[in-house]
Amino acid sequence: MKMLVVFEKKERLRHVSHLDLMRAMQRALRRSGVPIAFSQGFNPHLLVTFAAPLSVGMPGLREVMEVPLSAEISEEEFKEKLRAALPPELPCVAVRAVEDRHPAPMAQLFAAGYQITVQEHVEEILAAIPSLLAKENVMALKKTKSGEKLTDIRPMIYEIKRLDESRFECVLALCEAATCKVELLMDALAAEAGLEARPRYLAVRTQLLGKDFIPLELL
Repeated sequence: MKMLVVFEKKERLRHVSHLDLMRAMQRALRRSGVPIAFSQGFNPHLLVTFAAPLSVGMPGLREVMEVPLSAEISEEEFKEKLRAALPPELPCVAVRAVEDRHPAPMAQLFAAGYQITVQEHVEEILAAIPSLLAKENVMALKKTKSGEKLTDIRPMIYEIKRLDESRFECVLALCEAATCKVELLMDALAAEAGLEARPRYLAVRTQLLGKDFIPLELL
């Protein structure tokens, strides 16, 4: 039995690294008293996995991790115990029990939703959205293991929708086959707007999505 855990990383913790986040979750799971499974071997460790790391500086509203269990426990009891062990800035939002054979969240991940607040050159950036979406190709320099590579990110931009006078939301590819980071999108919008550099912005990852853009925690 495994538990899929949906949690939030609030604004105050946005500069906490993924490694520190993992440590905080592992400590909270130990304190909670839930029956978590450990690896075998000389140095047993928690078998907790995260669907996708969050970039430093980015909050997340519905992050997903998988916790293998050593014994059965109800979803409600697991949620209550974990919430009591976590700080207010890192709340457990929901849990769902699945079988051991259930695919890992990382393997099912396809895309992610983001909400972007533009903090400078706001009108230019928002005005560039329709023309960027109308393009067949959007070339960007992506960092790879072998260095920077010019890549067409247009197929990785699934949706951009303006929300108000300073914010827009978008859905970008996030999987092993293709990933478009928010900074690449902002670079592309800046270039489309005729700006020399990427403007300041605040990004929040609002949701992790699987195939057919179904929320990951529901798959």
